[in-house]
Amino acid sequence: MKILVGWDDPAQAELLRLYLAVDDAGVVITTSTQSLLTLVKSSQTWDCIVVTTAFPDHDAAFGIFETIRDLRPNCPLVAACHQSDVYRLARYLTNGLRAYVIRDPAGDYMFLMHAVVVGAVQQVQAEHERLIAEKLRREVDSVRQLQESIIPQQINTPAGYGIVARYESSQIRVIGGQPVTMAGGDYYDAFTLPDDSMIFLVGDASGHGMKACMSIMTMHTLIRMIRYDEYREPAHFVQFINQQLCQQSVVSAEGGFITLLYGVLNHKTHELRWASAGHQPPVLHQMEQNTVETIAGDDAAGLPIGIYQDAEYETHSYTIPPASRLVLYTDGLTEAFPGGEVHSEFGMTGLVNTLRKNRTNPVAKCMQSLFDDSHAFTQGQGRHDDTSVLIVERSC
Repeated sequence: MKILVGWDDPAQAELLRLYLAVDDAGVVITTSTQSLLTLVKSSQTWDCIVVTTAFPDHDAAFGIFETIRDLRPNCPLVAACHQSDVYRLARYLTNGLRAYVIRDPAGDYMFLMHAVVVGAVQQVQAEHERLIAEKLRREVDSVRQLQESIIPQQINTPAGYGIVARYESSQIRVIGGQPVTMAGGDYYDAFTLPDDSMIFLVGDASGHGMKACMSIMTMHTLIRMIRYDEYREPAHFVQFINQQLCQQSVVSAEGGFITLLYGVLNHKTHELRWASAGHQPPVLHQMEQNTVETIAGDDAAGLPIGIYQDAEYETHSYTIPPASRLVLYTDGLTEAFPGGEVHSEFGMTGLVNTLRKNRTNPVAKCMQSLFDDSHAFTQGQGRHDDTSVLIVERSC
């Protein structure tokens, strides 16, 4: 720490230097106003500047204070004031003074000088860090809003089918209970091709924050550039996306990857053809029997996207029965957990229970219940990972 001091008592200067330099701080003391201003104007860096309120006189001292404040707006200023002049501190405090000490005749105030200077420096540093944090928060929020803007809000489906989908950013609580909404790496999309085949996909970029969010944005842009006729073969589609994203450092840097589940549903034959890149398989809820099961084992998942350019993928097929719901989700749903020493997750058990208790409810209410139940499971802590869920319902 480098401290500049403008002092009015040459006899006290060396003693003051000793008190201020207790932690090896670099202390420069001058008893000349001209020298003080020259040092302020120099290219040297000062962590704190100390002035007196009567050097060379009261009015001139305040003028020097204002000059220093204007020349070094980010440097904390500390004033030393005689006991009889305490009232003069008012105009200093309302014009940017960070801290002050009262100069008692015995000189005991010198014991406080170092602590006051350190406190003023730390206060400025804390304010600077808060400003940076707030700026980063706004930037992250802008990216999060951009991410949410690419997620479809209205999804058209052919007769006999309905789709509801929802994305929710992770939300954690920090000191004071203030919720903080994070940017994340979840993504879903769903649309209908000209022949009424339904396309839907769910993706999840590894990690959290800005990088995961930008990875998903990159994948979304690539997907939207693909021609309609290339959407029909799931394994080919996933392989193409993987090859392209392996070349994008925003995805693969630092071991990053994306899991992806991609499906094509023929509304006439009710055949679902799908391929997975490291994503958990879809879950099927047959509402008449009230049974819930995954439609494939974990071995049906290929390698996540962005790891190996020549990875191969497999197309799987399944016929969706009447009165059933197909659930695609990211792990933010099942991995929701409360605080505490014992770690437990909402898991497949929570997912299955929620689906079963909503067998007779509209699919939109079922979706709301999934988010409500997983959030309640966290006991107010909030999900620590963003969550996407897409439910495809065949009514007949």
